[in-house]
Amino acid sequence: MLVLGIESSCDECAVSIVEDGRFIKSNVIATQIETHRPYNGVVPEIASRMHTEMIIDVVREAYSEAGLTSKDIDGIAVTSRPGLVGSLLVGLSFAKGYAYSLGLPWVGVDHIRAHLYAAHLEREIEYPYLGLLVSGGHTIICHVESFDNINVMGTTIDDACGEAFDKVAKHYNLGFPGGVAIDKLSKSGNPKAFNFPGPSLHKGDHRYDVSYSGIKTAVINQLDQFHNKGYEKSPENIAASFQKTAINILLKRLDRAVEDTGIKRVVAGGGVAANSYLRSEIAKRESWEIMFPPLRLCTDNGAMIAGIGYHYLKRGEVSGFDLKASARVPGFRKAYP
Repeated sequence: MLVLGIESSCDECAVSIVEDGRFIKSNVIATQIETHRPYNGVVPEIASRMHTEMIIDVVREAYSEAGLTSKDIDGIAVTSRPGLVGSLLVGLSFAKGYAYSLGLPWVGVDHIRAHLYAAHLEREIEYPYLGLLVSGGHTIICHVESFDNINVMGTTIDDACGEAFDKVAKHYNLGFPGGVAIDKLSKSGNPKAFNFPGPSLHKGDHRYDVSYSGIKTAVINQLDQFHNKGYEKSPENIAASFQKTAINILLKRLDRAVEDTGIKRVVAGGGVAANSYLRSEIAKRESWEIMFPPLRLCTDNGAMIAGIGYHYLKRGEVSGFDLKASARVPGFRKAYP
């Protein structure tokens, strides 16, 4: 089964054609980075307008790259939640109209589940496993039973990990996208230059939860308080120290999840899964079976949408034309069993 996947939840206009949920025939991503760079962040209104300008050409390029036409497609999958509503509406509206015109089944899929599925496009992965989703909008540790059965164990109580990276980078004008800029700068910095604090959460219900508002405040507003004398207050040192603390916050909770569940198979996804420090530190857990998507599938892409969409379509699940775009997932922790 050949599925056309459409992803437009934020600032990437992406379309992919995937066969049988595994084999990528094409994967086209039209980025808006240069457009949003002057603002050091994504401007939602600009993003949605650019999606309307890009989407038809991106679909055509996906067909060209795959050497296929619309007559070869068996179904369509599209991101319907969560994300920027204006951006989501462009992809969702296009998918509805396109599916209707071709007489094809279509399904709206969840962006979070799709990110966790991305690693499956490269290899066969057995269930269950612990999922680690880290991006600009989400930070989740979860127990994954199947592609559509996720039990959220921990999440952020405030800012997402990637969001903290972006805000720190914006404040110090380190570059955009913030996560990429900090990762690059940190390679020339000393992570011992600043001793930034981790969160102090209540025990019990927050055993796997994370918080990034505290470290964000410390880096932006209380830099001198956590500076270690003898080290320069350089952008490189700020980046290295912040990155180390931010990633270690996450790994501490993941260590707990592995210890408590006994599950040592860990699958990562999301834009921050491309972070070099995260990859190097998690690789030190030699007794774990660790799987990351390739870098091209960490950030938003249509392949993960088409891949997971295949499984819904295969078992006969289709969406109605009354499906709406949703910025957030209602009742977040209860929405993924």
